[in-house]
Amino acid sequence: MTIGFIGLGRMGRPMASNLCRKGFHLVVNDINAQAVKELELLQAASAATVAEVAQRSEIIVTMLPNGAIVRDVVAGPGGIIDHALEGALILDMSTIDPETTDALGARAKAKGLAFVDAPVGRLASHADRGESLFMVGAEAKDFERVKPLLEAMGSTIYHCGGVGAGTRTKLVNNFLAVASCQFNAEALALSQRFGLDLARTLDVLYGTTAVNGQLKIAWPDKVLAGDVAPGFTIDLAHKDLTLILEAAHAAKVPMPMAAAAHEAFSTARARGFGGQDFSAMVDALCDLAGIEKPRLKR
Repeated sequence: MTIGFIGLGRMGRPMASNLCRKGFHLVVNDINAQAVKELELLQAASAATVAEVAQRSEIIVTMLPNGAIVRDVVAGPGGIIDHALEGALILDMSTIDPETTDALGARAKAKGLAFVDAPVGRLASHADRGESLFMVGAEAKDFERVKPLLEAMGSTIYHCGGVGAGTRTKLVNNFLAVASCQFNAEALALSQRFGLDLARTLDVLYGTTAVNGQLKIAWPDKVLAGDVAPGFTIDLAHKDLTLILEAAHAAKVPMPMAAAAHEAFSTARARGFGGQDFSAMVDALCDLAGIEKPRLKR
């Protein structure tokens, strides 16, 4: 069986690499020629176009930055749906809006193709190690078709429901993950304004119900260690918060904290932090307040 893989960015590249290392035959495509070359070193074949990937693959995986690109690649002129093999399955692992997922699922079904949405949880470092988490929206038979691929790329798989359930679960998850960066940023910026010792303050926070996963697990190895190289950028977090608010508005669910976090991320982007890791929200806030950036002394 041949697997097509379109989108070899920071998350897609290690996921595709893990598929190659675990014996899957891949045909890959990306606008970044260097990323394609890296997969060719792992015995993947390259394809010049999306159409060529579709024509050579029984399952086509997409891991792309936003809904507009996914729509173009899957359903646009020269896209997957127009060129897919009979009975092929499209596995979209991008984080996009639910309406696009629903529409693409319906388009694929009308053409006799299967469609699965399986956005990714956890960080790029987890993808490197093959420890990603997947939230899957699929019919039962289609879930069984993609399960071996997901097991090769990750360690935790949840079948959340039918098509669209994975995308919606991802938005709920990312609201908590992304908004907590703003809460963490405010708390640590305040601690620095107070002149508190950062390590002692973190010890207190970790020992009470104030603790959260981002502050305890991710931040000490990222922004508090001076590492703001993107695993998941502020720009992408802002995109996800936009998707979350749009979905909430459509569902008539008020989310004032999400709106406030969205504007905080907008401010960080406006001040040039968009390409940094989303833990760098604390740097953006301290910069805005004229406070020294918090750094743990090792």
